Amino acid sequence: MKRVGQLYERICEPENLRLAFLKSARGKRGKREVGAYAGRLDENLRLLREQLLARRADVGHYHFFTVHDPKERLICAAAFPERVLHHAVMNVCEPVLERYAIHDSYACRAGKGMHAAVRRAQGFAARFPWHLKLDVRKYFDSIAHDRLLALLARRIKDADVLRLFAEIVGTYHTQPGRGLPIGNLVSQHLANFYLGHLDHWVKETLRVAGYVRYMDDFVLWGGDRAELAGHLAAARAFLDAELGLALKENVQLNRSERGVPFLGYRVYPGRLALGPRARGRFARKLRGYEREWNEGAWSEADLARHMEALLSYVRFADTVALRRRIVGRYGTAA
Repeated sequence: MKRVGQLYERICEPENLRLAFLKSARGKRGKREVGAYAGRLDENLRLLREQLLARRADVGHYHFFTVHDPKERLICAAAFPERVLHHAVMNVCEPVLERYAIHDSYACRAGKGMHAAVRRAQGFAARFPWHLKLDVRKYFDSIAHDRLLALLARRIKDADVLRLFAEIVGTYHTQPGRGLPIGNLVSQHLANFYLGHLDHWVKETLRVAGYVRYMDDFVLWGGDRAELAGHLAAARAFLDAELGLALKENVQLNRSERGVPFLGYRVYPGRLALGPRARGRFARKLRGYEREWNEGAWSEADLARHMEALLSYVRFADTVALRRRIVGRYGTAA
């Protein structure tokens, strides 16, 4: 694939920077830092452009917080001016990374997403009798900066863009030379791109027809157990040698008819069920919502709004009985 150049000038264009602000501010206009930036928008965008043209981007200003959904994760949110920069970079560079992506990579891509990945997995489960479900141990924390930048250099020949990526990546590490922060736009795209190297190896070297990846969760399907066991050994070696990554121990090598755990669902050839962890998370959130309502913190309208967002996840699976119970209890559309 031909490398792409002359990207940095496009990142610096005033029109691109203004578009980056609009994307960064979408749905966040009520936040103080967004309002402060918007109040002096022309001046702030001019400053950002000057910093980029001087090759002195101001990066590395993060706010850290922890979420539990379901496991504990440290989220690293960039300050708003830096989020504008991230959008400016990805406005121009995302199409370059997109051209490298295979069809069956589903994270951080327009027209893809979690539900499309699950439906594709269901189609493969109907075609192939065996599946191999894998995911990477501490994925974001384990990404090697030097290997990531080397992979980017195979796609991009603009030295200024590569330098800017190196500066952004270098602002965060979990150990020397490793780690991308969870919660940043650039990190999400780069993390998805990093495993694109695995995607091409699976499709072009192993020649696996049934394969789906959503970030660091991926599934291979095949005709028999021995074939997939061989792919497992090869995948371990490839990830270690090429990307410096290791697989989690919870390998799932089983018959497709028994269901594959994928993205919170149990995917069978003919139906979708909620996985046990997703059911537990749903129950905990439901109890929390009921408590807010009973204690008067939420109105019925508040309850309905939160319940709709919660039900959108379970509605995708075969959960008619569960949703009928919700309707009977709360009168919420399911």
